[in-house]
Amino acid sequence: MRVRFGAIGGTVAIVVAMLLTGCTPPDSYVALGDSYTAGPGITPQDPKVPGCLRSDANYPTLIAPDLNQPAFRDVSCSGAQTKHMTQAQDVDPDPDNLPQFNALNGNTKIVTLGIGGNDIGFSEIAKRCGELGIQDPFGSPCRTYYNSSGTDEIAARIAALAPKLTAVLDEIDRRSPKAKVFVVGYPAILPETTDAFELCRPTLPVAKGDVAYLRDDVEKRLNATIRFASVAHGENYVDTYTPSIGHDACQPPVIRWVEPVVPASDAAPVHPNRAGMQGIAQAVRATMRAKGVAVG
Repeated sequence: MRVRFGAIGGTVAIVVAMLLTGCTPPDSYVALGDSYTAGPGITPQDPKVPGCLRSDANYPTLIAPDLNQPAFRDVSCSGAQTKHMTQAQDVDPDPDNLPQFNALNGNTKIVTLGIGGNDIGFSEIAKRCGELGIQDPFGSPCRTYYNSSGTDEIAARIAALAPKLTAVLDEIDRRSPKAKVFVVGYPAILPETTDAFELCRPTLPVAKGDVAYLRDDVEKRLNATIRFASVAHGENYVDTYTPSIGHDACQPPVIRWVEPVVPASDAAPVHPNRAGMQGIAQAVRATMRAKGVAVG
């Protein structure tokens, strides 16, 4: 049986039924996260909380049937930050997405968590760097902009994420002490070299001089911070960056896992596409197996 909690009414009805019958909540797999978990634009979309742009073909939905858990709750939501683990997220259209931690309980056995990008302003960075890249395609205007105060503003945001992520992991452990927690990193967006970057600039308008900055000083630093906080907390980190090298947004449609600013498939701009979700699911499965989880 697969139970998916998203709508308020469905959750309340199940909880009431359990109370009346004296049943305890079933063992569950719970997926928490932002748009890189939710899968905006990938069809079909879950209609229960339409403002979350949550796909029924995202990586949690792909791996859930393999985990032998009676209940599956995917409460990921596009735009989510660490604060939305404990606070409702205002989305449009209604209903709002309830605090994601509401899906956890003492019988939760597996948790995946993909969070952090929105805490550092992912959408704002992508928009700003794209606009600057159009104005100065061969310089490094994005790096200059975010270092104009004398310190790297994005690096400071990433550093500030670490204690927030630790607090999230503390609360997961408190609410679901039996759960194995898998913290999922972000896949490659930009190529490892800039040799042929001009070929993809029409659909990914980042200045050539900013490619290394956004790849190494932003995304790789973000992933390293998430990994360090997760491992230091005793949780499992899922590296999705390494297997996604060569599948970045500059690659042809049949190869890339992340769409550029102008998508060629059913995915949001600068977000994983269907192949990306399948690739991330494979990375999650492999890490789960390595950590002793039975994966079908």
